[in-house]
Formats: sequence, structure tokens, C-alpha cells
Amino acid sequence: MSLVDPDTLGAPAASPTSVGATPDDAPDPAVPRIVARRRTGQWAAAVVVLALLALAATSVVRNDAFQWDVVADYFLTTAVLRGLGLTLWLTALVMVLGFALGTLLATMRLSANPVLRGVSWGYVWLFRSMPILVQLLFWFNIGALYPTVLGVKTVNLLGPVTVAIVGLTLHEAAYAAEVVRGGILSVDKGQLEAAQSLGLGAWRRLRRIVLPQAMRAIVPPAGNMLIGTLKGTSVVSVIAVQDLLYSVQLVYHRTYQVIPLLLVATLWYVVVTSALGVGQYFVERHYARGTAGAR
Repeated sequence: MSLVDPDTLGAPAASPTSVGATPDDAPDPAVPRIVARRRTGQWAAAVVVLALLALAATSVVRNDAFQWDVVADYFLTTAVLRGLGLTLWLTALVMVLGFALGTLLATMRLSANPVLRGVSWGYVWLFRSMPILVQLLFWFNIGALYPTVLGVKTVNLLGPVTVAIVGLTLHEAAYAAEVVRGGILSVDKGQLEAAQSLGLGAWRRLRRIVLPQAMRAIVPPAGNMLIGTLKGTSVVSVIAVQDLLYSVQLVYHRTYQVIPLLLVATLWYVVVTSALGVGQYFVERHYARGTAGAR
């Protein structure tokens, strides 16, 4: 006896969908449909912020009191560029000397000798507690305490530029010491133990093992310090160092065009700090190679 129904001969085979089964790509009615969250409030806030920024930018550009034509006239003048050059030179020198002294202080702070640790801690505590302006004024008037040093009058020994270098370097060294110390402490102790087991000396351990890894933690705060030092050099104008700010002050004391000359200095600070920020990004990416922080 045949079990095949003659009526079904030649009919297409039944598919899973024909008997009520759901295909793989069809949504399951039992599972709730996921709907993207409408961020109406965030978009409305973004529109309001953009509108306010547009209004602020329009008011700055169209306000004749800013005297943008005067800004353009003085932006590349010799006096301004000379002051900018001194600012950049002072920033670079202070950062190099500050980190050199700060590295020494950091190693003293990490030393097993309690005297070295105490001296380093006292230095950082003292110079971080004093405002930089107070320090500069103190060094500028050091002749009241020590009229001569090694037979040389301090008036001739410590001029305004020298006072600026000494004051800013001692100030930056206190912060650089903490930055370097934090970077060294971020290195896993197992790395040092492995280096010691290989017979590497202290200097080679520091140069080949510690510093390459510590730089990942040192570079970001060091970059912020560099930008802060660049802007902080403007304080030396109070002791008649002809940096960028002092140079524009000399001009507006003569022309009484205070706002446009201050804008000249502001724009130069923005340009230089932006360039330093870009450089910091690439340096961070260099030292973050092979880690999750690489971008």
C-alpha cells in the first residue's frame, strides 16, 4: 500500500515558514523592540550653546572697541616678536633647568637616606607654598639681605632676567620633582626586580627600564607644566623683563591702545600654547605605543 497522498504529488515541499515558524531574520514578537533613545533635551541644549557662541563671536568681531585693525598692525611688529622670542627662550630654559633639578629632588625623595628625603620634602613644601610673584620679588630684592656675594655686588650679579630664571626655575623644580616621582612610582616593582636579577646597574636600570615606562605618566603633567610655565612667564613683567606682555605694555603706555595690544599678546599665547598642545599629543602617542593608551 502506498503511503503517499496522490493529491500532494508535484506540490512544493512545505517550508518552516509555511507552518507558522519564524525565519531567522524576522523579529521575534516575544522580544521587545529596541528603540533609540530620543535625546531631545541634549540636542536642544546643544542648539542653545551654539547660538550663544555664535552671538558671542559676532559681538567680538563686530565690536569696534576691539580695534582689530590695530591688532593686525602690531601683531608682527619687531617689539612684539622680540618679546615673544624672550618668552619662548625663558620658557625653554626654565623647563630644562626645572626638570633637571626636579629629577634630582625626586631621586632624593625616593632615597633610603632619611636626610635626603627630608631635604627634598622640605624644598617641595617650601616652594610650592610661596606664590611665584612673591618669590620673584624676593629674589629681586635679595640685595637687601646679601649686598655682596663672593665680592660681587648682587645688584650687578642678579639682573632682572637672571632673577626671572632663578625664581621660575626654583618654583618649577618643586612641581617637576613631584611629577617625576609620580612617574617613577608608576613603574611596577617587578620590572626593577627583573632588571636586578639580570645584573643591570642602577644607572642602566634607570635609563633602560624605569624612564621609558615612567614617561607615559610623566609626559601629560609635564606638558601641562610647560604650557603653564609659558603663561606664567608673564609675571616677570613686574620686574621689568621685556617678555611678550611687557613689550605690549610698553606700546600701549605710549599709544593708550590698551585693549588691542592686550589682544595681540593673548593671540600669541593662544597660538604658542596650541602648538605645544599638538606637540604634547604626538609625544604622548609615542610613549604610549604598545599600550591601551595608544591612539
